[in-house]
Amino acid sequence: MQIIRARVLGMCMGVRRADELARQAAQEAANEGARVFTYGPLIHNPQAVAELEALGVHVLDTKEVEDGSASIPDLNDAIVVIRAHGASLAAISRMREMGCRIIDATCPRVIKSQRLARHYEKLGWQVVLIGDPRHGEIAGILGHTSNAIVVDGPTTALKIARKLKDKPCALIAQTTIRQEDYDAVIAIFQANVPTITAEKTICPATRERQQALVELCGQVDAVLIVGGKNSENTKRLYASAIECGKPAWHIETASELTAEMARYERIGITAGASTPDFIVDQIQEVLGAMASRRKFTLAGGQS
Repeated sequence: MQIIRARVLGMCMGVRRADELARQAAQEAANEGARVFTYGPLIHNPQAVAELEALGVHVLDTKEVEDGSASIPDLNDAIVVIRAHGASLAAISRMREMGCRIIDATCPRVIKSQRLARHYEKLGWQVVLIGDPRHGEIAGILGHTSNAIVVDGPTTALKIARKLKDKPCALIAQTTIRQEDYDAVIAIFQANVPTITAEKTICPATRERQQALVELCGQVDAVLIVGGKNSENTKRLYASAIECGKPAWHIETASELTAEMARYERIGITAGASTPDFIVDQIQEVLGAMASRRKFTLAGGQS
């Protein structure tokens, strides 16, 4: 078996930076005898979150922080790492009031979107966020504005654009959505709203991984998509692999590998932007061992 990795795969710049800052915070907390938390799961990968938990980095419930729930741990003198998706201004202010020390690991591209949203709102424009309203990034950007609207697709876009036809609109995309989805919404607003601006906020890491996957599919017989089942960009990689017509599997860890996956002569591996390197390495190692055992069994059966 030949195992081929995609040209670009795994952790993007923003996620890698957040992971490094959380690990530094864990070391700092250990030296000081302090406690350390992340504001929500640091990234959309259960294995990475579990590894941080083993280092003493615990997860705060974002809803409880936002709501001021009584079940929030005492944060006085604790370190709180803001995840790559960012956080609302209200949540950050509330945690500081509780006496915690903030380490901001928000992705620089998300910070740009937050600043753009505040800028256009001050100008009196209607801020329209394009993305998943349940996603942490969108929730965080909403918390930097007072009246931004979220559009999750063309159907919602058409309804909102028709209502906003007399007001200038600033479109800001979730950094991880597909450019094609953003373009569809832009076209609808252009057709219905006289004055709009569409900011270029989609992270190139998403498109780079998509393009690298298409290239990979041209070189292999099947492909493994590695990443959290809760990672949207990993789900989109899997969908793209299916569209390419290749047998594909979305797995999180090497424990999900099956004998069927080891039967192909050439199998490709790619990974979502939240997937740590060690998981990809483990999967490649285990898959190679499975292929070797199968080859030995076949040879033995033929002898």
